[in-house]
Amino acid sequence: MSRTTFFEVEVLDATTKEQLCFLDKVDPHSTIGDIKSLFYKSYPQWYPARQALRLDTRGKSLRDDEVLQNLPVGTTATMYFKDLGPQLGWTTVRRPRLDFTILPYLHPNTRVNTSLFCFQVFFAEYIGVLLTYLVFFFRVPYIYSHTYALTSSPHPVVKLACVCHTFHYVKRLMETIFVHRFSHGTMPLRTIVKNCAYYWGFSAWLAYYINHPLYTPPSYGELQVKYALFTFAMCEVGNLSIHMSLSNLRTDGFRVRRFPTPTKNPFTWLFFFVSCPNYTYEVGAWLSFTVMTQCLPVAIYTLFGFIQMTIWAKVKHRAYLREFKDYPTVRMAIIPLIL
Repeated sequence: MSRTTFFEVEVLDATTKEQLCFLDKVDPHSTIGDIKSLFYKSYPQWYPARQALRLDTRGKSLRDDEVLQNLPVGTTATMYFKDLGPQLGWTTVRRPRLDFTILPYLHPNTRVNTSLFCFQVFFAEYIGVLLTYLVFFFRVPYIYSHTYALTSSPHPVVKLACVCHTFHYVKRLMETIFVHRFSHGTMPLRTIVKNCAYYWGFSAWLAYYINHPLYTPPSYGELQVKYALFTFAMCEVGNLSIHMSLSNLRTDGFRVRRFPTPTKNPFTWLFFFVSCPNYTYEVGAWLSFTVMTQCLPVAIYTLFGFIQMTIWAKVKHRAYLREFKDYPTVRMAIIPLIL
């Protein structure tokens, strides 16, 4: 009978290199998640979701499902700990039954009662965006001149822009509930605050100019608006199709690793050319919205969004190339044949 070789795990502070914990006789089949749980027993203020463990101070954080004996370490492993800060949990959604369970950690060892949190992370971001935009659309008092308070714009494109903007974020909310599957259980609280500030701030800026009493319609009038609306609708359908396709990759469980491929749905054929067509369609939708409204703040928002989505797409593209040896080399990250 073979004899099990146990591991020793030393956990150091990533900044000071001070030893925080020494774990003796760790089973080689233990996962990083198991090690985080053991570390949590010594330091209750750092619950597992708040921990990041790395093999190098500046290296990539280890996944919870990685097995100790499969890591490039000897029987004595040194790991570096970093505090990720307070975490707020995603709403847990499992089809076909919807189970809205908030798992926020706003204080060490304390889970906030679910009745205090009837929304999850994306709800906070997107509902705020919707309400912010509608405040400007309905021209509530003290935003514009009192002459225009509570009155709507005479330009049809303004109403159409409101419909498109509302549809876009309602779609995001519905995808959050019914489509998306999250691989991470929590998000840092500071990230939520930053995201809300970004989305709500830009929403207010866009809405202020699009719904302004002195707003002027696009240069080419109804023709420009119609073509932009058609492109916007196609990109929204394409974005939804990609999200559903990505969600279906995980029907066999979160640990199954496959790269996305085109299906019978024509909107997924963009997978032939790019790794992240959901971002491609998202950028297309905002470009269309920019043309439809012919508004500079919308163009700036689209540019910033494109830069951020390009960064995300490149990271995902490199991960696909690194993980799958048979990954199609013809694919680019976000723009076919270019980027």
